[in-house]
Amino acid sequence: MASSSKLISGKEVAHHNSRDSCWIIVHGKVYDVTEFLDGGSKIILKYAGKDATQEYDPIHPPDAITTNLPVEKHLGAVEPNTVEKVEVVITDQEKARQERISLRPPLDEILNLHDFEAIARLVMSEKAWAYYSSAADDEITNRENHAAYHRIWFRPRVLRDVTKVDWSTKILGHHSTMPVYITATALGKLGHADGELNLTKAAAKHGVIQMIPTLASCSFDEIVDASQPGQVQFFQLYVNKDRNITKRIVQHAEKRGIKGLFITVDAPQLGRREKDMRMKFEAEDPAEVSKAGSDGVDRSQGAARAISSFIDPGLKWADIAWFKSITNMPLILKGVQCWEDALEAYDQNLAGVILVEVVEKLGEKRGLKFPNEKFQLFVDGGVRRATDVIKAVALGATAVGIGRPFLYAFSAYGPRDEFEMNLRLIGAPTIKDIVPEMVDASNIKSHIVAVPGDRLYESNYEGMAHARLREVKNKL
Repeated sequence: MASSSKLISGKEVAHHNSRDSCWIIVHGKVYDVTEFLDGGSKIILKYAGKDATQEYDPIHPPDAITTNLPVEKHLGAVEPNTVEKVEVVITDQEKARQERISLRPPLDEILNLHDFEAIARLVMSEKAWAYYSSAADDEITNRENHAAYHRIWFRPRVLRDVTKVDWSTKILGHHSTMPVYITATALGKLGHADGELNLTKAAAKHGVIQMIPTLASCSFDEIVDASQPGQVQFFQLYVNKDRNITKRIVQHAEKRGIKGLFITVDAPQLGRREKDMRMKFEAEDPAEVSKAGSDGVDRSQGAARAISSFIDPGLKWADIAWFKSITNMPLILKGVQCWEDALEAYDQNLAGVILVEVVEKLGEKRGLKFPNEKFQLFVDGGVRRATDVIKAVALGATAVGIGRPFLYAFSAYGPRDEFEMNLRLIGAPTIKDIVPEMVDASNIKSHIVAVPGDRLYESNYEGMAHARLREVKNKL
């Protein structure tokens, strides 16, 4: 049946509720998704013959089904008032969550990024919080990313005129009101119905750069379309096993005006995010998984692994030349973890890397000084204060990526006042006046050092949980 102007009754759709013929309704349109059942998707079958919109929206870009499903599978519009909708049961737990939402403090009482996180933890759904807050294995690296900043101490300069301070900078040659960009984070709609569009609007309002994630809940074009004229956006790329798909994505991004391609290189396989894994993953196969021809996601491993099954574990240094052949965008490697790889990236004439701890070696091996316009360093992870950003800049970073806190806040509100205060206190009128001598980083490599406790961070951190009995029964 081809798409036509004839309305399809909900009763007819309801007949197609099996593996042999599976139709679903999304936003008032009927689609034949039978071919997507080859991998045995129980989630699709759950909505067979019904309206799947509510389950579809949080995980999919709005154009995912129309883009990935052949046009002959677009069957047409459903007749209003004839649709069998999936019954949504509001649990006592959800009622309690809605009550907590109504008790949120006004925005002017939110004084820092820790506050956003504390409130988010209370008002987000358990599954959304588990995905946003989780990290790999025992989450030691996740905590260390933040703790490392406490081992760096300021050495402020005094008697400098800091009447006027300017924390604006340039990132890959593009103006930013601060040395901060919104880094890529997946599945924005888990936290808010507008998903990543919140960040696009906030970035435009506050003059910072947004990095669009491959695994956004909103479609790439929807995010770009929401940007303001002249607004700068970067794109984070998970490399697909099908390089034709990767090529199409990259070239489309360049055509739409993306100013930098950040290629994720530290995720040939995502780690075990156990908080997330305990929640399983009940949403439909993401668009990128379908594009890769996957046999369906492994739902026992949580959202993070479920949505990343298309990523190519075979990505290697030899592929850099291929990327250069398909795009003129600056190429930055996201996830470099040692100076040797940073050095290789420099030698291959890439535009920069997202990393930590390489400035000293790059200076020693190649005579580089940072910040460096031709090869830029970025730090991504653990930042909660403007002081963290200033410390990274002092050690050579061009800018710092902030991800989770923006998910928690869905706003660029927060760090601006902190920048003004801290630049004055360390004696740096501009970002260029922040130099390595303004920090003592001698303990940065010592992972066990006595530092003052970070009470706000520690109170927000939710510890790992053991497996539990299904039900505690009286032994008698």
